[in-house]
Amino acid sequence: MFSNKMNFSFAETQNLINRISTIDLFKGNWQALEKRENKYLKELKRIATIESIGSSTRIEGAKLTDVEIEKLLKNVKINKFVSRDEQEVVGYYKTLDLILENYDSITLTENYIQQLHGILLKESKKDQRHLGEYKKISNKVIAKYPNGTEKIIFNTTEPHLVNKEMSELIVWTNSQFDNKSLHPLLIIATFVYEFLSIHPFQDGNGRLSRLLTTLFLMKSGYEFVQYISLEHSIEEKKKEYYQALMNGQKNRYTEHEKIYEWTLFFLTSIENLITKLETKYQKYSKKKSYLNARQSSILQIIKENQPVKVSDIFSQMENCSINTIKKDLQYLGAENLIEKIGKGRGTIYLFNEERT
Repeated sequence: MFSNKMNFSFAETQNLINRISTIDLFKGNWQALEKRENKYLKELKRIATIESIGSSTRIEGAKLTDVEIEKLLKNVKINKFVSRDEQEVVGYYKTLDLILENYDSITLTENYIQQLHGILLKESKKDQRHLGEYKKISNKVIAKYPNGTEKIIFNTTEPHLVNKEMSELIVWTNSQFDNKSLHPLLIIATFVYEFLSIHPFQDGNGRLSRLLTTLFLMKSGYEFVQYISLEHSIEEKKKEYYQALMNGQKNRYTEHEKIYEWTLFFLTSIENLITKLETKYQKYSKKKSYLNARQSSILQIIKENQPVKVSDIFSQMENCSINTIKKDLQYLGAENLIEKIGKGRGTIYLFNEERT
């Protein structure tokens, strides 16, 4: 049923295979890098989270900037969120955080998808009546633009067919992941296309589809998506995003319904993520630390005399207290410029050659 929509030509198949190979090569390299303790990843994840929340909600018509979102999330424990935009941002944040922290234990079931939908819209006052429930009224995929205009992209599954189509989609997706007859990226691309075509909930389908994309990618070993925003990439290519969906959707329920354009868009978006992530990682990992004159002197002592103890440094630093030296050593360690080995009086310090 779903596989028929992936009857691509030889040239199309080769194109997709080449892109999948590129993505999987990066996946392996990144997994090796991520095994090392790396403080830069924490900062990249923080930035990506803000960008993902901002972009995914703006695609659906919200107007909050990333700066405004970051400020809002610093006070996320407050009880009231006045505007619709604030409510959507907080809901997205809570759902994304849940996925990033628990993706390995989340299973694909209708019940869990409904639970995620409930969390996504929990803060939204106007959506309380249909939290976690499939739609009862027909809806459409509508593109919302910054100037306030809207455009109908395509019609979706009628309410009385949603249960049947969602059940079939989840059974197919789980079986494909289990028997491994299709590459995970092709399974994920197909699931997202079908989910958006069904549009099972009255509202929140676009946002939930992007959250589920992150969930599936993380579960399939593409953990690097937590450090760079897929949602931001889609926001930048919003016109192409809708066009790719329309190219398949226009032939919905016919033998001519193919999803090559959508699959190509999906894989190209991940390739773009890789390029951006490589650039960002290089920028942060090669960023020079700011050192004052005293810290520079301590670093030079360690480099020239390693391994050294605090007492060795103290003997060469006039008018400098032990406590000050210890604080500077903590800073140098946090900046990954030196390595600390041992505890107490036996502690020694080494210069980190990787940062030269």
